[in-house]
Amino acid sequence: MPSLDEYAEAITGALLSAGFKSGALPMLVLEAGRALVDDAGSLIGTVLANKRLADGRRATILDFGVNLLFTSFWYDHHISPTREFSTVTEPTVLYGPLCMNIDMLRESIPLPLLAPGHHVLVHKVGAYNMSQWQQFINLRPNVVLIDQGGQAHLIRAAETLEYLQQLELVPPHLQ
Repeated sequence: MPSLDEYAEAITGALLSAGFKSGALPMLVLEAGRALVDDAGSLIGTVLANKRLADGRRATILDFGVNLLFTSFWYDHHISPTREFSTVTEPTVLYGPLCMNIDMLRESIPLPLLAPGHHVLVHKVGAYNMSQWQQFINLRPNVVLIDQGGQAHLIRAAETLEYLQQLELVPPHLQ
């Protein structure tokens, strides 16, 4: 992937050599969200269970799925254990907790055996993931900022059922 400077040079160089009259260059607008903020976000999840699929593959079920990682439909995010385990890995199917066929985060990823309670880290999810979170089956979790000094700060509280219900209105004649 080119650096931002290389990207800008390629675009502006092409525009400057395209023959536009002096002072009549078109306005260039870029939406560079992923390049600027993808590194700023990570998702930490917990292993809920493991099972063998009918074809013999290992499947690991996590406490998050496409409800929190919608971009997994088109990106193979880098996912790794949060600590070192065995160097022996096995192709693993990663599923979320939604109990639906579409809730597959990765069809095959080499991972060591992770036990329930172990944690995984999904790298580079700062672009577009939080804005696409869904409340489908599971509520949205806490969002924590880790500052440059390594201190953790809660910047968005996890949703609760009470929070969601306070938004619901029932007409008096239906109460």
